[in-house]
Amino acid sequence: MDDLIALECKALTKRFGSLVAVDKLSFSVQKQDIFALIGPNGAGKSTLMKLLTTILPPTEGDAFIENISILKYPAKVREIIGYVPQLISADGSLTGYENLLLFSKLYGIPKNERDKRIQQSLETMGLSTVAHRYVSEYSGGMVRRLEIILAMLHNPKILFLDEPTSGLDPIARKTVWEHLALIHKRDGVTIILTTHDMQEADYLCNKVAIILKGKIVEMGDTEKLKSALGEDATLNDVFIKYAGNSIEADHAYKEIARRRRTESERGS
Repeated sequence: MDDLIALECKALTKRFGSLVAVDKLSFSVQKQDIFALIGPNGAGKSTLMKLLTTILPPTEGDAFIENISILKYPAKVREIIGYVPQLISADGSLTGYENLLLFSKLYGIPKNERDKRIQQSLETMGLSTVAHRYVSEYSGGMVRRLEIILAMLHNPKILFLDEPTSGLDPIARKTVWEHLALIHKRDGVTIILTTHDMQEADYLCNKVAIILKGKIVEMGDTEKLKSALGEDATLNDVFIKYAGNSIEADHAYKEIARRRRTESERGS
C-alpha cells in the first residue's frame, strides 16, 4: 500500500437486516489531509465512522488505517487513532484535568510525561483556566474542545470526529474550528470528520466526499469542486449539483421537526 495513504477502504459494507447503511465503499485519504464526509442525516456517515474506528464490524470488505486492517487487527487500529463521537464522552462529574489524567493512564502514557502533556494540551485548546472546574459546568464548546484533547492525548496518527460542532452556537463552532486547524498544523495529524455543515467543511477541509444512501457520489479537492461550478460557487452549490437539494435546508427542516417532537413530548 502507498505510504502516503492514511486510510483506504475496499468495498466496505455494513448491513442491518435489509438496510444497506454503507454500500461497498472504496476510497482513500492521504496523510495530513483534513477530509470531510458530507451528507444528510441517514446518509451512512456515522455508521461509516463507527466501522473505521472499529466500534462496528463490517459485513463485507475491509479498511486499512496506516496499512492496518480494521477487520484483522482492530486493537492495533485503536492504538493509533483518536475518536470524538457525537455524544458527550467526557465525565461531567470530574474536572477537565481529572478527565485528562484518567485518559492518560488508560492510554499508558508514562507517569513522568502525563502532567506536561496535559498542561500543553489544555493551553493549546484554551482550557487552562477551567482545567479544575467540573466538566458539568463547561459550555458545549468547552466540552467539545476537552473531548478533542482526550482523543489526542496519545498522539494518534488519525483523528476521527463525528459531527464535531453539532449543536454549538456560531462562536463556539468557530472556536473549535480554529483549534482543530491549530493542532493539524502543529502535529500534522490526518483528520477525518463527518458534517452536514458546509461552512465547517469549507473552513477546515482540503478534501470532501458527498455521501448519500451509503454511497459516495462525488469526491475531490474542495477548491476544485467549487471552481468547476464557477467563480463564486460554494460547497452547498456542489452538494446541490450531486444530491439535487440543499443539505443545509434538509438538516434545518429535520432539526425543527425534532425540536417540535421533543416539545410535544414534554407537553410544551
